[in-house]
Amino acid sequence: MDKLLDVMRQLRAPGGCPWDRQQTHASLRPYLLEEAAEAVDAITEGDPEKMAEELGDVLLQVAFHSVIGEEEGTFDYDDVERAIVEKLIERHPHVFGNRELNTAEEVLANWEKQKEEKRGPETPCAKVPKSLPALARGYELARKLELSASRDAAQNALARGDLTQALWEVVKLFAAARENPEVALREKLSELCSNG
Repeated sequence: MDKLLDVMRQLRAPGGCPWDRQQTHASLRPYLLEEAAEAVDAITEGDPEKMAEELGDVLLQVAFHSVIGEEEGTFDYDDVERAIVEKLIERHPHVFGNRELNTAEEVLANWEKQKEEKRGPETPCAKVPKSLPALARGYELARKLELSASRDAAQNALARGDLTQALWEVVKLFAAARENPEVALREKLSELCSNG
């Protein structure tokens, strides 16, 4: 990581790259989303070489933001690394402590409980990132709100010509089935594109 940070510092230094020098946390937001999406695509394809390349692009975003934070005096890479290491140790008391959690479900419930204890109670809407793609965000909200779902509601919305409501009802059906519609639609599109 030190080598990557050094390269990023050189790119941001006087005489470095004009584009890199003008970037801010805010201006880099679309690139972080794009690089994360490309990493997901590489994982879906299962190509290890491409996965390494795309995960490197995600890591570049971490380095970029860390160096900007360092320049501003707000945080640096050590702060980023320390925060995630502390979180991983804290959220895994069954590995790093004496708590007994035997199933993935127990681990996930404990993770959510610890998160709520640390941040305080949050509404379901506050728990779901606003920058998620709409289908993924809708799925997470429907799950967290435990909304009822019915095919009739989707069909009724379609019959009224209310496509947005119909889509929302379908997302709720996915949530009830515990199947992420974002992933399902991506896989369907990949299948479609690979056949034609």
